Amino acid sequence: MTVKTNIYTIIDMKKTFSILTLVLSCMVGQAQTARKFTVNLTADGKANMQVFLPENPTGRAIVGCPGGGYSHLSMQNEGTDWVEYFNKQGIAYCVLTYRMPKGDRSIPMSDAQNAIRTVRDSAEAWRVSPYDVGIMGFSAGGHLASTTATHAPQEARPDFQILFYPVISMDEHVTHKGSVVGFLGDQRSDEKLVREFSNDKQVHKHQTPPAIIFMAGDDRAVPPMTNGLPYYTALRKAGIPAALHIYPSGGHGFGFRSSYAYHDLMTTELKTWLDNLQLPKAGARRVACIGNSITDGYGIDMVDAEGYPAQLQRLLGRDYCVRNFGVSGRAVLNSSDRPYMKERAWADAKAFCPDIVVVKLGTNDSKPGNWPGNDKTFRADLQQMIDELKALPSKPVIYLCNPVAADTKGDLTVKNMINDSTIVNGVIPAIGKVAKKNKLEVIDLRPVVDVKSDQMQRDGIHPTAKGAKKIAEAVAEKIMNYEF
Repeated sequence: MTVKTNIYTIIDMKKTFSILTLVLSCMVGQAQTARKFTVNLTADGKANMQVFLPENPTGRAIVGCPGGGYSHLSMQNEGTDWVEYFNKQGIAYCVLTYRMPKGDRSIPMSDAQNAIRTVRDSAEAWRVSPYDVGIMGFSAGGHLASTTATHAPQEARPDFQILFYPVISMDEHVTHKGSVVGFLGDQRSDEKLVREFSNDKQVHKHQTPPAIIFMAGDDRAVPPMTNGLPYYTALRKAGIPAALHIYPSGGHGFGFRSSYAYHDLMTTELKTWLDNLQLPKAGARRVACIGNSITDGYGIDMVDAEGYPAQLQRLLGRDYCVRNFGVSGRAVLNSSDRPYMKERAWADAKAFCPDIVVVKLGTNDSKPGNWPGNDKTFRADLQQMIDELKALPSKPVIYLCNPVAADTKGDLTVKNMINDSTIVNGVIPAIGKVAKKNKLEVIDLRPVVDVKSDQMQRDGIHPTAKGAKKIAEAVAEKIMNYEF
């Protein structure tokens, strides 16, 4: 099988060609200036990016969002001063000039999202991996960066975030009032909008990317206790890898200022974090993990690091890009209490345009209220799922998984009425029939997880991190042995 075109490079081909033309026209002159050029993000050029490409690229890129209270931009200390630091690490660095909202939040949001899209659209020309594009923000720019990380659609969502003394809350009583006024304008008293753009309340597992946050304990402009700290806490609760560094002093706005007492420590800690952030290479095969709570990682602490899809990513390495599209409680049956194909995750999984799909569903279909009495409806709905996946331009390899065994003595088997007998005698044979009809391989997870060991949680349904590892190993073995 030929590796498919990256989904992010096919979103807007016209834009890509225009960018490539611009890049080529700028690649003249001396070596030092050849790697610096400006890309306009709006027709009038008011939103643009200064792009700085390194001599020895690693494939990583960062879009920087300077602060300025949504009234102006601190383009040097929080922008261009960082060029050498990142370029020396082989990181492409893009300084974003975004337009001021003046109460219209959609203006800077669209600029930041277009910046991420532009980097991904230009990935091949700029020698960047479209799966290794981060965003960095300072103060109000930190709010814009975290807003992009929590609100942007998949194709414009960064793969990691770096935040310096970020404005997180839109409650003007606990944050920088000027940023709130600039971003929300006359609507800043709207409680719904305040909550929607207080980004600590918009963190979602499997969607919000990993983050590192830098703050000073004596910052009075943007208090860490009501901004950066709640954001870190929300990330941690959602199981998303995050790091938090609070220095004793420095106030607000230290940026890249070399005179800052903790400058060397800060830059070293950031480099260490980036060095340990191993993201997929350009051309990586895309793997979509579709499933219920076992894929979602219910009950596993730090699920985006220890759930089975996350462990699968580590096993497969940077030549693969694994995404978790699991949703707890969901079933194949469209007539069930919670059908998977009616979830946003199903649309997101297809939009990801995967090269490989792992479907691990069926446990919740075994509930007496869901199971129809025969497998005909289940097979029809599973076939619908397969047909929609087969219709994707990526023409993915599809694996069906037999459900993990359900321990009938577990706490939730009674509460949720998950029936292991139905799984064995109804769900698994139905999966086998559909697999045979479509010539698909089945990964039998039933013997993989030992339900009588520490591989299973007390409820008898959900694997622990150790059980998730066993699932990841079984799936990885199939994928790595496939002849593409």
